[in-house]
Amino acid sequence: MLDDRDHKILDVLQQDAEIGLTDLADRVHLSASACSRRIARLKEDGYILRHVAVLDRNRMNVGSTVYVMIKTAHHTADWLDRFRTSVMDIPEIVEVHRLAGNLDYIIKMVVTDIAHYDAIYKRLVSRIELFDVSAYISMETLKDGQAIPTGYAR
Repeated sequence: MLDDRDHKILDVLQQDAEIGLTDLADRVHLSASACSRRIARLKEDGYILRHVAVLDRNRMNVGSTVYVMIKTAHHTADWLDRFRTSVMDIPEIVEVHRLAGNLDYIIKMVVTDIAHYDAIYKRLVSRIELFDVSAYISMETLKDGQAIPTGYAR
């Protein structure tokens, strides 16, 4: 069961996973050793999956985001396995979600420009049969973050 300090530790680490242990302990009002034990437990219990570096997409020259909506005529396990393999092998595809409703999948893709998107699109459709594909180009990012609310965790 998580308590308020665990939630605070998780909140702080989502904002800056490189924060020093002493600074983190001060922010959550714990000793460094108690804070370290809690972090170890949060990792062991699966609340913290990994530490990653968030890169500047513009500096990496993939500042454009395209959302691709997909409908498929296929819903077999074999097709899904091939689709999963196809999207996993394309680094510009950063998220894929299977949906309920009128669409089957949504893909979030980061690209340099529309020509780059077109190349990725051609690469994808050469690997897997898709019924309908629609692309939506993000004009502006209003909120961009990986942090999730921690207050629901038990």
